[in-house]
Amino acid sequence: MKRKRSLVRRTAAAVAAGAAALTLAACGGADDGDAGGSAGHGGHNASASASAPASAPASQGRHNAADVAFAKGMIPHHRQAVEMADLAPERAGSPEVEKLAAEIKKAQDPEIRTLSGWLTSWGEEVPADDAAMDHSTHGMEGMEGMDGMDGMMTDQEMRGLEDASGEAFDTAFLELMIKHHEGAVAMARTEQADGAHAPAKKMAGEIITSQSAEIERMNRLLGKG
Repeated sequence: MKRKRSLVRRTAAAVAAGAAALTLAACGGADDGDAGGSAGHGGHNASASASAPASAPASQGRHNAADVAFAKGMIPHHRQAVEMADLAPERAGSPEVEKLAAEIKKAQDPEIRTLSGWLTSWGEEVPADDAAMDHSTHGMEGMEGMDGMDGMMTDQEMRGLEDASGEAFDTAFLELMIKHHEGAVAMARTEQADGAHAPAKKMAGEIITSQSAEIERMNRLLGKG
C-alpha cells in the first residue's frame, strides 16, 4: 500500500513538472515572438526612416542657380561648336582636322540633349536653337561673370570660317576652336566650384578633361605643341 502511494506521488510530481515545463516553454515562445516581432518592425522602421532622407535628395534632384546658368550657357556654346564642326567635311584640308571635328560633334551632341533634359526637369526654359542670333552673346543669359570668357565666335568670325577652305580653314578652325574650348573649360570650372547638381558637376569635370586634351591636340596640329 505504501509502495502504491509512493508511485502515485511520483506520477503526480512528473505530471506537474511536465505541465510546468510546457507553461514555461509557451511563455518563452511568446516572449521570443514578441521580441522578434518588435525587433523586426523596429528594424524595418529604422531602415525605412534611415533610407528616406538618403533617397530624398536624389529624387528632388537638388540644384542651384549655378547649375541652371551652366546648362543655359553650355547648350548654345555646344551648339556653336557643332555648327563649326559641321563645316569641316566640305572645307577641311587635312584628315586630322576633319576627324577632330567629327569627334567634337559626337561628344557634344549628347551633352546638349542631357543639359536640355535637366533644364526641362527643373522647370527652366531651354535656350532657343537660333543660329541667326549674335554668336558673341548667344545664350549668355544667366552667365554672370562669363562675358569675354566663353570663347563664343562672332557672326563675322563664323562667316569667315564658312568662306574658308583647305589650309586656311584648318588654321581658322583650330584657332577659333581652341578659344571656344578654353571658354567651355572656364564655364565648367565655375560649375564645379559653385554648382550643387552632382551630375552637372560630373559633366563639368568631363568637359575640363576632354576639352583640355583637345586644346593640346589642336595646338600640336598648329605646330605650337
